[in-house]
Amino acid sequence: MKDVEVTKGHFKSFDGTEIYYESRGSGEPIIFAYGIGCLINHWTHQIKYFSQNYQTIVFDYRAHHKSQIPENEDYLTMDCLAKDIVALADHLKLEKLHFCGHSFGVPVLINTYKHAPQLFKSLILLNGFITNPFTGMFGTDISQHLFNLLKSAQGSLPDTTNYIWEKILDNQISPIILSLAGGFNINLTEFKDIEAYTHGLASLELKPLITLFENMTEFDGTEISQNIDCPSLILGGTKDLVTPLKHQIKIHELIDGSEFSKIPYATHCSQLDLPELVNLKIEKFVENYK
Repeated sequence: MKDVEVTKGHFKSFDGTEIYYESRGSGEPIIFAYGIGCLINHWTHQIKYFSQNYQTIVFDYRAHHKSQIPENEDYLTMDCLAKDIVALADHLKLEKLHFCGHSFGVPVLINTYKHAPQLFKSLILLNGFITNPFTGMFGTDISQHLFNLLKSAQGSLPDTTNYIWEKILDNQISPIILSLAGGFNINLTEFKDIEAYTHGLASLELKPLITLFENMTEFDGTEISQNIDCPSLILGGTKDLVTPLKHQIKIHELIDGSEFSKIPYATHCSQLDLPELVNLKIEKFVENYK
């Protein structure tokens, strides 16, 4: 593979919050948006592959990793995340882009389309959702109840809850549990990448993360999806128990003219489970809309 030019840095978004980003390569620009609580590592295979012929851009959401937590908690909303992406495109002086979102990155990009449809050359949505994903997750509503319990505990006993949160996630067992729950295919994804995720999640400040989670559950992208008119590709892992195929099928039915494709044997993090297949599907799609 050829060497690619890499730019890393921060820019100030609309409210002054500093957002971290990385840009590699040259050519048609693609912005990748990861899932909530995730990290840039989730796009490692896509960055390496697409940077050979495209400009790949990844970033940390506000309150994630190398990006700042906004001083005002009111600026931890879906609209603020969308404005950050618009500000990122403006910072890089990009007028028309391909967008690729995974999991929480899907509603984030759907909402970004509402704010700036003129930026969208194409849209790729992987294992995503546009309404509360906790409803019916794993066939029950237990995820919603667990989230409500976490929120209540953090509000009343923040230090204790933060300590327990970190200990639950930052150990050798949690990556295995997450894999068995359908987050990763442990037979396909490298274990170090699963460990990086749990370690990264454990390092995030819990209060702003809970606020973002709450905004995520309240978001409904149905109407926006019905008005999307850029070329769109929806991908879903057949073994995804976190956001099952019904979510991706719903998005496909709402976005007129969209394409839909399954990723066999892949779980929620299909881009890590089967990166070669995911990359080929994305590349074949994007090549049609250069």
